[in-house]
Amino acid sequence: MLLFSLLLSLSLLLLLLLRSSARRQGRLPPGSLGLPFIGETLQLISAYKTENPEPFIDDRVARYGPVFTTHLFGEPTVFSADPETNRLILQNEGRLFESSYPGSISNLLGRHSLLLMRGSLHKRMHSLTMSFANNAIIRDHLLLDVDRLVRLNMESWSDRVLLMEEAKKITFQLTVKQLMSFDPCEWTENLMNEYMLVIEGFFTIPLPIFSTTYRRAIKARGKVAEALSLVVRDRRREVEVGETKNDMLAALLDEEGGGGGFSDEEIVDFMLALLVAGYETTSTIMTLAVKFLTEHPLALAQLKDEHEEIRAKRGENEALQWEDYKAMCFTQCVVNETLRVANIISGVFRRAMTDVTIKEGYTIPKGYKVFASLRGVHMDHHHFKDARVFNPWRWQDQKNGLGTPSATNMFNPFGGGPRRCPGAELARVELSVFLHRLVTQFSWEATEQDKVVFFPTTRTQKRYPITIRRLKRVVGE
Repeated sequence: MLLFSLLLSLSLLLLLLLRSSARRQGRLPPGSLGLPFIGETLQLISAYKTENPEPFIDDRVARYGPVFTTHLFGEPTVFSADPETNRLILQNEGRLFESSYPGSISNLLGRHSLLLMRGSLHKRMHSLTMSFANNAIIRDHLLLDVDRLVRLNMESWSDRVLLMEEAKKITFQLTVKQLMSFDPCEWTENLMNEYMLVIEGFFTIPLPIFSTTYRRAIKARGKVAEALSLVVRDRRREVEVGETKNDMLAALLDEEGGGGGFSDEEIVDFMLALLVAGYETTSTIMTLAVKFLTEHPLALAQLKDEHEEIRAKRGENEALQWEDYKAMCFTQCVVNETLRVANIISGVFRRAMTDVTIKEGYTIPKGYKVFASLRGVHMDHHHFKDARVFNPWRWQDQKNGLGTPSATNMFNPFGGGPRRCPGAELARVELSVFLHRLVTQFSWEATEQDKVVFFPTTRTQKRYPITIRRLKRVVGE
């Protein structure tokens, strides 16, 4: 009890000092810091554990405007649901703002993860990652692996599947293949099981004594790091005797190709974070795309027509080619709308490196945490008509197309600026191939009502159970 009182007093003193400092440095955006130490964190978590987290943002935007001050995860935070301010935050990485995430994420991903790297090391790693997931690499190498692993997993489906679990298997196997050239095996399955425990620790109190979930996540993180370290050491020995592979790990070890010079710890942290990014987010998008299509039969029917045309030209068992992917026009509308409505990445955390003046003459003080809410923009009726309705046809309208500057500013599902997700195009390809194989091989029904929640990560509560039926083709079709 004495310790709690002491912490409460220190937290209150810290808030008073921060408020006083902010008044001296400039005019903070209006808002409320809530309770000492806790701030408004519990209100945010409660909202994001429901299907409708919008009131947390809506209520504060109505009261204070699209940029407001709050207090989240132990720190005073400027929260932006304004596209202009978000663009300022995203585009000024390393100049006005730097990456900064809650301690639980930092500890679990590792200080050398791409999410947390800064400066020249981040630029180097980001460039290396983009070079290994660009259109040419996807077209010439990765597309075949994507199609093969999607079909391999679907072959084992029975009458009833938990779609989110199956999607996770597919995306984890794809990411492991891309990073380390491992095909599905017992080792990859064990690694995935540990990864799921790591992800559960995100957004928990980063103190093992207070959180069993965090304690379990840290233990699992150690097992994952150990397994990856063994792979890195083995690959270094292979490189020494002239053996090479065409994967991300090979690029990291390649002195001549822009890699090399990285320690084992740096490589392990880097791959660990890429595995999280590569499998967790994409598998969720796959699941939610199917959920939204199931709930909107007209969109599903048009998607099926598009893919049946491709199947008729290519053949059911023939591998998809790049031109098939480029022909999936309505599919990309579905992908865009799923990304917009689902908001797998709700927003990004940054910290102000200096006092930053934003619109309305407000000042974000140096050292203040900021949160650029992508969801706040995507779900705003001022930016997207009937924003909370799944409508893939909106992307066929040139006024709302990605080609216009205004839409580019409004639609940022993969972030933006120097930290824009380097695997954005690969995620689109994976989802498009998954939908092609699903709609041309199966019909399905949702067996239960399932809700989408957004904390600690976006997911369906029941892992979206569906009953499936394999489509029978007419001989000679």
